Amino acid sequence: MRMAELTEVQTHYGRLDLFIGGSWVKSKTDRFDHVMNPAKDEIIAEVPFTTQGEVESAIEAAHGAFGKWSELPVTARADYIFRLKQELESNCEAISKVTTQNHGKIIDEARGETRRLIENVEVGCSIAYTLAKGEHLDQVASGIDETLIRVPIGPVAVIGPFNFPSMAPFWYIPIALAVGCTVVVKPSEITPLPMQLCVKAIEEVDFPRGVVNLVHGGREVSERLIFDSRIKGVTFVGSTQVAKSIYHLAGERGKRALCQAGAKNYVLVMPDADLSTTIPALMPSFYGNTGQRCLSGANLVAVGDVYDDLKNRFLDASSKLKLGYGLDESAEMGPLVSRRAKERVLGYITKGIAEGAKLSLDGRDARVEKYPNGYFIGPTIFDEVTPDMTIAKEEIFGPVASIIRAKNLDEAISMINTGTNYGNEACIFTTSGRNARDFRRKVQAGNLGINIGIAAPMAFFPFGGFKESFFGVLHGQIDSVDFFTDKKILVSRW
Repeated sequence: MRMAELTEVQTHYGRLDLFIGGSWVKSKTDRFDHVMNPAKDEIIAEVPFTTQGEVESAIEAAHGAFGKWSELPVTARADYIFRLKQELESNCEAISKVTTQNHGKIIDEARGETRRLIENVEVGCSIAYTLAKGEHLDQVASGIDETLIRVPIGPVAVIGPFNFPSMAPFWYIPIALAVGCTVVVKPSEITPLPMQLCVKAIEEVDFPRGVVNLVHGGREVSERLIFDSRIKGVTFVGSTQVAKSIYHLAGERGKRALCQAGAKNYVLVMPDADLSTTIPALMPSFYGNTGQRCLSGANLVAVGDVYDDLKNRFLDASSKLKLGYGLDESAEMGPLVSRRAKERVLGYITKGIAEGAKLSLDGRDARVEKYPNGYFIGPTIFDEVTPDMTIAKEEIFGPVASIIRAKNLDEAISMINTGTNYGNEACIFTTSGRNARDFRRKVQAGNLGINIGIAAPMAFFPFGGFKESFFGVLHGQIDSVDFFTDKKILVSRW
């Protein structure tokens, strides 16, 4: 089915195909999983678990295409990527609607994801003319010049997450293509449909055969990609547990890995904060994407005497959020991505109660009348949480907030730096420049927000991460220019 035909979502997309060597291929596997609409608990597709032979065919296609693609003039590669941007722009709404249908996030969030995807493609277009240039210095010694030349590392694997099924892989795909690498993509088996549409857009642009390939499946497929010596680097976005495993497996084989991992993010609210603007910013921070993102607020730290006012306003605003099917424009929060994800979040709520936290807003019995079978949990808020509790330390990945008291800014910063193994994001709300500066300098986290609830870097900045929120040397987005290239240093005398 061509992209032009996907103007509206369908009730069922059938068995998904693989894209290998420029052609759509029906998998010969005997294992398929259901792809669900989480708002309705309905099957909307079947995803194949790619066979070993099919994975090898995809790798061989990428390997075979690498020579010609890397030799193509860089301006010609940029032209393909520019035409991909146009194709994605034309189908932005279709991709967004399918993202909502498969993942559950509300349509505005899906549109935001697709827009960020396209921004990464724009960066890929620009690399040929700016960031991928080498460096040259005349006369480093008498009669000697020196030049740095970037060269692509070869075929690479891109393994995507379920929560941003198209945007996160596109942190890497356009940049890899721009510098001359070829790609094998494996999206999450939970949310494969958005990437299926993006690869259809790649097909429409008519990239050379084998430059981009798509396989489906779970851990076994990822490991086959990592183990194959023809794959020279692997990128991953997902949980810390899986990121550690991928980083270890790639390192054992002497290949590059860039793994963005989990989070447990703190949001500090100072006594001088303007709550009239802070509270609206906290809603998407804690409940956007139904709490299923590595930049979600998790621990809300009330510093000093702001506690009572902050708690009351946060509870009031949270209780008013409208749950619903994301394709309903009036919905403000959708379901969890799967039944298993809902059970996981419910387990953490039970654990929080058992550890003595006060459940001030209980979202467990949330119901959406038109969609009684959906995987919904409403905004849930724990009060009287201490930093040593499980719900304060572990990543829940759902719409669950923990309110924690801190006497002062130093104590709050200490909680961030010592209370969790993660270091993905931290935010502060304050009207004090001194508070903001101390926070910026002392906090151990890769993405920082000052009067911002979601500190999401633009595509032309790296996506940060400290501690167990990141494994590697170079980060996602623009840092991957260096990840996907090696450097030749030419020293010459004439």
